[in-house]
Amino acid sequence: MKERDSKAFFVVVLSVSTLLGGLGQFLFKEGLVNHGLTFAFYLAIGLAVYAISTLLYFYALSRRSLSWAYGFGGMSYIFASVLAFLLLDESISPLRWLGIVVIAVGTAVIGLS
Repeated sequence: MKERDSKAFFVVVLSVSTLLGGLGQFLFKEGLVNHGLTFAFYLAIGLAVYAISTLLYFYALSRRSLSWAYGFGGMSYIFASVLAFLLLDESISPLRWLGIVVIAVGTAVIGLS
């Protein structure tokens, strides 16, 4: 089996895709909060990052089963929440942190299957 066809390779591709999806959401939020000249910049970069995320997802989806690849989508929520916590100083309740852990465990189980 070629390395590019391995499950580990697609775990990385889908992880990068979801990380970029979360980053795109962060950039959208920044663009919408900043109504000055940076508004269009953040939105444009956010759209570009989100487009790359989508293309990576399409690539993985074209070579892996939908039920496996789609399971990684929850990681976008994890990445967006962590970025909001670290960079936007948003508070995250303990119950939401528990949900993030559950999503992470679920994604790991799907990745191993």
